[in-house]
Amino acid sequence: MIYPNNASDKLGFAEIKELIKQKCISESGRNLVDKIQPQTRFDQIDKFLRQTNEFKDLLTSDDALPVDHLYPIRTLVEKARVEGAFLMEEEFHRVLLSLKTVYAIIRYFNDREGQYPNLELLFEHLPIEKQIIRDIEMIIDDRGKMKHNASRLLLDLSQGILKAEQEARKRIDIIFKTAQNSGWTADGNLTIRDGRLCIPILAENKRKLKGLIHDESATGQTAYIEPEEVFHLNNKVRDLEFERRREVIRILVELTSKLRPHIPLMLSYDGLLTKVDFVRSKAMFALDIGAEMPELSKEPEIDLVNARHPLLSLHAQQERTTIVPLNIKIDEIQRVIVVSGPNAGGKSVCMKTVGLMQLMLQSGLLIPADANSKLGVFKQIFADIGDDQSIESDLSTYSAHLSKMKYFTEFANARTLVLIDEFGTGTDPLFGGPIAEAVLETLNKKNIRGVVTTHYSNLKVFANQTTGLENASMLFDNVAMKPLYILQIGKPGSSYAFEIAQKIGLNKEIIHLAKMKVGNHQKKVDTLLVDLEREKKEIFDTKVAITKREKELIRIKSDYEELQSYLEDNKKVILKKAKEEAQSLIKQSNKLIENTVAEIKLAQADKEKTKLIRAKLDSSFSTMLPKDKKIEKKPVAVVDLNEQIAVGDWVKIIDSDNEAVVLEIAKNNLILAMGELRTVQKRKNVIKLAGKDLKKAAKAGSKTLSAHAVADFNPEIDLRGMRTEDALYELEKVLDRAVMIGYPSLKIIHGKGDGILRKFIRDYLRKYSHVSRFEDEHQDRGGDGITYAYL
Repeated sequence: MIYPNNASDKLGFAEIKELIKQKCISESGRNLVDKIQPQTRFDQIDKFLRQTNEFKDLLTSDDALPVDHLYPIRTLVEKARVEGAFLMEEEFHRVLLSLKTVYAIIRYFNDREGQYPNLELLFEHLPIEKQIIRDIEMIIDDRGKMKHNASRLLLDLSQGILKAEQEARKRIDIIFKTAQNSGWTADGNLTIRDGRLCIPILAENKRKLKGLIHDESATGQTAYIEPEEVFHLNNKVRDLEFERRREVIRILVELTSKLRPHIPLMLSYDGLLTKVDFVRSKAMFALDIGAEMPELSKEPEIDLVNARHPLLSLHAQQERTTIVPLNIKIDEIQRVIVVSGPNAGGKSVCMKTVGLMQLMLQSGLLIPADANSKLGVFKQIFADIGDDQSIESDLSTYSAHLSKMKYFTEFANARTLVLIDEFGTGTDPLFGGPIAEAVLETLNKKNIRGVVTTHYSNLKVFANQTTGLENASMLFDNVAMKPLYILQIGKPGSSYAFEIAQKIGLNKEIIHLAKMKVGNHQKKVDTLLVDLEREKKEIFDTKVAITKREKELIRIKSDYEELQSYLEDNKKVILKKAKEEAQSLIKQSNKLIENTVAEIKLAQADKEKTKLIRAKLDSSFSTMLPKDKKIEKKPVAVVDLNEQIAVGDWVKIIDSDNEAVVLEIAKNNLILAMGELRTVQKRKNVIKLAGKDLKKAAKAGSKTLSAHAVADFNPEIDLRGMRTEDALYELEKVLDRAVMIGYPSLKIIHGKGDGILRKFIRDYLRKYSHVSRFEDEHQDRGGDGITYAYL
């Protein structure tokens, strides 16, 4: 979608993502920010924008969302998934805090049900499973340590350790005092050596105290001895601690086993925390740059009102300065804006602002512009910005520009946004200008949308003379000799080369000599500037006339729809009346026949009387039926089974008189398409159409397909998150419609994941008779997470 790959970075999108990452609390949230990229699906972009906008409203006008502990728990849950593995105490504590945060968030939105409908989609009806928290809280305390009473055995062991430690301490205190009184100890108190409490004894007295020598001082004058009596007590403490550790592990293993059945739900909780952190960071960044949600359009158009470059806006806030907002409109009438004006006048910033705003919008980010701005969705964004010369590729600056122009002219279309900075520069202006003009003419024929900045006069003239191109200029203060950074649509701007040269003090003779060398070409441009106002007035008058015509067309359409509705209503009334008359006629006929039979019986089947009675019956029927109606017997169709029927032929179904096109032939069965419906009929039940009937049927069928199926058909289907059966069912429906309307290809988005859904989809495509081949999307645009199927 973006070409070249570094175009988004040159527009400043990487810096935007880095600023959003700084707002994230969790690492998983930051990873999600790294994956932000422009989308092309209207509904997806609209959902992302509305979620961010709702979170922004929440931050500014509602109570704070309880997101104190957004610990990523996916790795811990995956660890617990392994049979026999267990989580440590601190890991259970992190899970506990995260779950409490999840439940607080769910309760927060449950209390505000309907207030944030798009944010509620994040939860996907997740339940609150309180049993998980209860199980953990029975074992782990608020400090993340195991409670002493987590089990009866653990309590007994903890109390035994405490009692043994107290006894050992009491005993070593007695021995220490005795040694002090005997003059055996060195200066100092009891000390720890090798994790054991020891008495400092002078070296000459170390044989007088029975015990284990753990260490000596650096001078060798002091020995650190653990008395023999205390040694046995400390060993007892150590044994109890080992038993306690084993009991702790047993409890943790048991608690992990209780957690294991809830792993799928906990993974959903982790996904919720990640998404909340992600949307929250986008909303906080939107507040920093004063962003709003613009109107989203399905058409490739841009209408920015008071737009501000987000990075410049943040810099201006730090410097306590102001920036001039941008107003620019790109639509079907003025598709390409050719911006000219002085150097450092804001041309490149204008172009980059448009590109960055479009990237942000299609990535689900709010933009720093008025809410009444309107932006559409582009399938491709092409940008040529800066110097891309490459020694390795043997490309000069101009060669790099031409390589991009080659790609632009080959692959651009009406849904492509093209951004070109300093169009045509890098080579001799005598040749660079005409080449740039030819490229611009080719792109304009493809109905692309875009912004082009240039200093070339021939491009300004070409834009003035060509439909779809519109000149624009960055205003310049001639008196103060400084740019105003205001974009004016409708006329080109001067580069003010002589004025700027004069301001910096270039010799007047040099400036005069340069003006003499400009010649007639510049005079032509000056004449153009004079003519622009007159043409602008003509365009305005034309626009007024078109607006008036559109209003008239709207009125005619309304009258037509009203008339059509009236006819439909009358049709129902006429049919109802006809049915009532038919029922009345049947009743009268039945009554007349019954009377006739009765009269014949009374006449005792006398030939003359019977003849008179039958004549009377015929007369009565003739008076009941309309004079201009003739009862005709419907001819019975004769099927010629020897007549060959091929795929694509139009046939009539005998039973229903419906006309259909043949999709497939399987022995004596035909698979037929009637508009968007499919049916199977025996060969003997259809008649092949020819001549006028064939033309009439084909014409009607093409209208049906073009008016309904083609207009509503979307050759892209997103199956991510679906179960396999549901995904294949949706895929079959879209494939069937694509085959019926003759669509050449289908884009299937299934994601990467473990590749299971991709495998089932591709197995299904291999069996589908109308799929000729399929392949991965380009690696930069989704790779094997997207499959293209060709029909």
